[in-house]
Amino acid sequence: MPDAARDGDADRLSELGYRQELSRVLSLFDNFSVAFSYLSPMVGIYSLYTLGLGTGGPRYIWTIPVVVGGMMLVALVFGELASEYPLSGALYQYGKYTVSALFGWFIGWIYGFALLATVASVDSGAVAYVAALCNAWFGTHVDPANHFVIFAIAGGIIVLSAILNSVGAKIMGHVARFGVYVETIGTFGVFLALAIAGFHQSLGFVFSSQGVEFAKSNPLGLNFGGNWWTGAALVAILANVYIFYGFESAGDISEETLDAQRQVPRAMRNALFYGGIASFVLVLGLLLATPHGGVGPVVNGGINTILGELPHWLQNFFLVMVVVAFFSCGTAVQGAGARVAFALARDGALPMSRRLREVSPRHHTPVNAILVGTVVPFLFLLLVLVNPSKPVHVLWFDYPANVTALYALVSFATSGIYLAFMLTVAGALIARLRGWKPSGVFTLGPWALPVTAGGGLYLLLMLANIVWPSALSSGRAAFNYGWVTLLVMAAIVAAGALYETVARPGRAVARHRHEG
Repeated sequence: MPDAARDGDADRLSELGYRQELSRVLSLFDNFSVAFSYLSPMVGIYSLYTLGLGTGGPRYIWTIPVVVGGMMLVALVFGELASEYPLSGALYQYGKYTVSALFGWFIGWIYGFALLATVASVDSGAVAYVAALCNAWFGTHVDPANHFVIFAIAGGIIVLSAILNSVGAKIMGHVARFGVYVETIGTFGVFLALAIAGFHQSLGFVFSSQGVEFAKSNPLGLNFGGNWWTGAALVAILANVYIFYGFESAGDISEETLDAQRQVPRAMRNALFYGGIASFVLVLGLLLATPHGGVGPVVNGGINTILGELPHWLQNFFLVMVVVAFFSCGTAVQGAGARVAFALARDGALPMSRRLREVSPRHHTPVNAILVGTVVPFLFLLLVLVNPSKPVHVLWFDYPANVTALYALVSFATSGIYLAFMLTVAGALIARLRGWKPSGVFTLGPWALPVTAGGGLYLLLMLANIVWPSALSSGRAAFNYGWVTLLVMAAIVAAGALYETVARPGRAVARHRHEG
C-alpha cells in the first residue's frame, strides 16, 4: 500500500504541475497528530479558560458544541478541497484553483501571517507555565508578567521549534505524536485527578452564569448590561473560537503525507472531533472542581487555583504536560506556516522566492521557509514590548494600556485565520455555482451546497463577532482591544494589496497554475 500510495500521490502532484521535493513520510496518524497538536485543547484552555469563565460564567462550556459544529462544516469543505488539491499551502492552493491565482495569493498572504501570529501567541502563552516550572524546580523568581521575560522565553521556544522543523518532517511528526499523548493525559487525566480529589460543585453549576452579565458581580469588572445571550455569551464564545482551528494544517503538509487524497480529509475531521471531546471534558472537570468561593478567585488566580488542591507532585507532572503541549502546538503551527511560505515561494509569489523555495538536500525540508516561520513570529512578539501604562489616543481611537500580550496576539491570529477560512469557503461556493464538480477521493455529493453555505455563514458571523470594534470599557474589548484587532488585520491586507500592486505576485501564481 505505501508504494501504491506514493505512486498515486506523485501522479497527482505531477498533474498539478509540481514534482516531489519534500519527503513523503507521514502516516495518517502523523498527519492527524500535526493537526491535533495545532488545534491543541490544552493550549487553548490553559491560555483562555479564565477569559471564557470571566466573561460567560460556567455556562460558557456550552459554546464549545456551537463552535465545533460550525467548524465541522468548514472541515468538510476543506476535506473535499484537500482531496482534490493535495498540495502544500492548503488554503492558498484551494483559493488558487477554485477562483483565481490572485484570489488564492491573497488567501495565502492573510493565512500565512495568521499562522505565524499564532506561533507567537502559542509560545507566549507557554511562558507562565515555563516560569512556574522553573520557580518550582529551581527556586527562581521568574516573573511571567514581565514583557521582557515573555519575549525571551517565547523567542527561545520559537528557535527550538525551528531547529526541529528543519531536520525533517518525520521529526515534526514524532513531536506531534508525543503531543497527542500529552494532550490526552492533560485533558482526560486532569478530569480524573480532579474527580478523585473531589468535585466541589454540582452538575447544575455548569448551567449557571454566576451573574457575570452584571457589572457588580463580574470578576473582570465588565458590564454586559445584564444580557447573557446577546452580551456575555458573544464574548465568552471567543475563548473557544481560538481553540477550534488548526485542523486545516493537515492539508498544509499534504505533500509529505502518504495517500494524502484519502488521509488528509479524514485527519481534519478526526482532529476537530477528538479536540472537541477533549476540550469539553477538561472544561467540565475544571468547572466542577471550582472552589466554593465561586468563579472570582479562579478568574483572578488562574487555573492553578483549581489544580492547587492536587498533590504537589501531581501538580508538577501536569505542569510538565502543559509545557510540552504548548511546545508541540507551536512546533506544528510553525511547520504549517513554513509550508505556506514554501508553496507561495515555489510559485514565485513572495519576495526572494528563489531562496525561500529551496529544499534541504539532506533533510528534504523547506529550510529557508522555516527561517521565515522563525523571523515573522519574532516580529509579532515585539508587540508585547509596546505596552503603555496609560491609554494613548491615536486618530479616532485609544490604544489601550497594560495590554495582555497573549490576548492581543490571539486576537490578531484568530481574526486572520477566520478571514482566510471565510474566503476559502466562499471560493468553494463560487466554484460550485460555476459548475465545478470535484473528483477527489472524498466529496460531499448532494450535501455540498448546504454544507458550504452553512460553513460560510458561520465564519462570517464569527469573524464579525471577533473584529467588531467597541469602546475599551465594553466587554468585547477584553478580547479585541477595541479597534486594534480590526486595524492590525486591515494593515496586513493593505500590505498585501500594496505588494500585489508593485510586484504582481498574482501573475507569477497564474504562470504556475495547472488545472490538473
